Amino acid sequence: MNRLAHHQGIHKFFMTLGLALYFSKPVIKHLVHLVDALTTKGCSGTLTDVRYWSFHPNHRTTLSHFFTKSPWNEEKLLEKLQEWVLRQIERLAKRTNQPLFLSIDDTICQKTKPSSRATHAIQGCDWHFSHSDHQLVWGHSLVWLMVHTFTQAFPFAFRLYDKTSGRSKIDLAIEMLSSLKGKRAQPVYVLVDSWYPSQALIEACLKQGFHVIAMLKTNRILYPKGIAIQAKEFARYIEPNDTRLVTVGNERYRVYRYEGALNGLDDAVVLLAWKADQPMTPDHLHVILSTDRELSDEDILRYYAQRWTIECFFRQAKDQLKLDGYRVRHVRAVKRYWVVVLLACVYSIAESQQDISSGLELLRSRKGHSVVEFIYDAAKQDIPIDVIKKQLHVA
Repeated sequence: MNRLAHHQGIHKFFMTLGLALYFSKPVIKHLVHLVDALTTKGCSGTLTDVRYWSFHPNHRTTLSHFFTKSPWNEEKLLEKLQEWVLRQIERLAKRTNQPLFLSIDDTICQKTKPSSRATHAIQGCDWHFSHSDHQLVWGHSLVWLMVHTFTQAFPFAFRLYDKTSGRSKIDLAIEMLSSLKGKRAQPVYVLVDSWYPSQALIEACLKQGFHVIAMLKTNRILYPKGIAIQAKEFARYIEPNDTRLVTVGNERYRVYRYEGALNGLDDAVVLLAWKADQPMTPDHLHVILSTDRELSDEDILRYYAQRWTIECFFRQAKDQLKLDGYRVRHVRAVKRYWVVVLLACVYSIAESQQDISSGLELLRSRKGHSVVEFIYDAAKQDIPIDVIKKQLHVA
């Protein structure tokens, strides 16, 4: 029977990653079908849907076994994917003379809390505080790392946050950053929100030659003229004529630049910023740290704005690639599912050379053409219509 052309496209990308050296043909076949299903509009992420949308020839239990018991190495898959991503992004940064950004943030894959009588609950779930929902939700909490320039972004690594392990989200972030060894031609900036810029994370970044640009909580202690004071208290003494107007994108900010010590750092830049159309009160204050003192106010704010990339990724990965759609229960199966979502995401970005949405649009269009061509070719070969229907799961 004919092969679907869009499956051959996915297979070709896998060969570019060098997966044939490490994975058997059956494993690669499963991965092709999984990437096909996850990039298809309408797929929910359940194994039934994965089988249906990717025209998988085997029973759903084969996929369940693939995630739960099959002896393939998901860490090796992630490693090959990361090598490829770093090559692409570093080449682009060097060619266009852009800095390299590493954004870190966490997200929750929400699940339904099982009843106390449930015999097979999803492993690794717990109660986590959701900042978007402003309440505790049940599910998996994931810390993600993205690598990007101004023009191209790829998800790179993730860690499951387990409260019982004794390791904090900051520990997981440091672990992911430490995997990016080696000297880089372009400057590297780690972008984090106000939950991450601890002394341990900043020191780990500086040790690797990375700078940090981070939002700080407004109660962070600064030392103007050697006097310890919270940023929000210090901000009360700042008059409009002490600030300068800075434009970033479509927004204008009033910015006061502080250079000096803060807890855990002897010398850094801290910007105290307010949107130009808002009053200069503590409620509207933004406090942004940069360990790179050479950067201008504009560049610090412009670079930090790139952290929005990871927020967009979370939304798109959940809405369009079903990052939280799994129903597999074993913790290893869940992690394998996330690795496959990461693979599908990188593939869609690689094919379009743009972003996830553009990539998915391209892949979905390509799949539509592929199915029509498949039916046309099969009809020309006088293959019975029942056989075609069976392969396309419409029998």
